[in-house]
Amino acid sequence: MNFLIKMLIKLGIQRENLDYHLSRAVLVVIFFFFGYQKWFEYEAQALIPYISHGPLIFWMYPVLGIRGATYFLGVSEWAFGALLFLGFWNKKLGSLGALGSIFSMIATSTIIPFMPDGWAASAGGFPAMAERVAFLIKDLVILAASVYLLRQDVMRVSLSEGLAYQRSTVQLERDLSQTGVTSGQ
Repeated sequence: MNFLIKMLIKLGIQRENLDYHLSRAVLVVIFFFFGYQKWFEYEAQALIPYISHGPLIFWMYPVLGIRGATYFLGVSEWAFGALLFLGFWNKKLGSLGALGSIFSMIATSTIIPFMPDGWAASAGGFPAMAERVAFLIKDLVILAASVYLLRQDVMRVSLSEGLAYQRSTVQLERDLSQTGVTSGQ
């Protein structure tokens, strides 16, 4: 085991922010592919049982229709992916992308208890997942990664803004001292 740990360290597993940047990059790729699929009829048809039974997204078909709902999802997923991508440089935009991802994953994860034939009856039902529920379980991992990114981005924004506030306060005190006025007056 020690050998394995030493090898992982040499390979850079402890590199600063590796998990943060890797999580962001993977989510960007996922949202690119998820969004791309939504432009095709096969995906629109495949999503019918999911959207129809989603307690937070069932309204999409009556309002937007089958194709409109999948287009809406595709645009949303590309928008979240783009915001997450921009988060490499702008943590505020990254936070918006993470929030969108969190909402999206909550919306899809809540389908799990309502999915007909979601549990394999031949294996005794719950907790033996059938294909449709197994497909949705991955959204829980994406949800966790999105919460992690949101937390990291918010911390980084608050730290940078806190430092900017400290720098501006120090500059103000310097300016005031040059005029002979102290900040306590």
